[in-house]
Amino acid sequence: MSEITEAIDVAVPVRTAYDQWTQFETFPKFMEGVKSVRQLDDSTLQWTAEVAGREKTWEARITEQRPDERIAWTATEGAHNAGVVTFHRIGEGESRVTLQLDVEPEGPIESAGSALGVVQRRVKGDMERFKEFIESRGTETGAWRGEIDQRTN
Repeated sequence: MSEITEAIDVAVPVRTAYDQWTQFETFPKFMEGVKSVRQLDDSTLQWTAEVAGREKTWEARITEQRPDERIAWTATEGAHNAGVVTFHRIGEGESRVTLQLDVEPEGPIESAGSALGVVQRRVKGDMERFKEFIESRGTETGAWRGEIDQRTN
């Protein structure tokens, strides 16, 4: 299991950063290897990405979503992955976005890539590209302000 945590400060208000992150279908614009993300309903996403040179498709369920605070998810099929992204105000018009990700590599190629830090570097790059994307726009491409709480106890 690879456990990755990456944070980045962005020069936009928390609401703007959060609202952009809820626009899951824009993820391919700043996430390396992500070919598409389709939102099937309020809490279900279908991902297609290139992983270790192979195309993979999986579904993930949003288990918790609180506007301007956090979004948590877990894969419901395919390779195990789960995570949470949190949003914190650090100043006027400035926010910190923190991504915590747990990924279970499948097979020897993915395991080797994980051991070599490939996933960690990819996530770091994704966060830097998110920063560039949102700061260059200055505003979100859309927003979803609903709440989800499907956590299991």
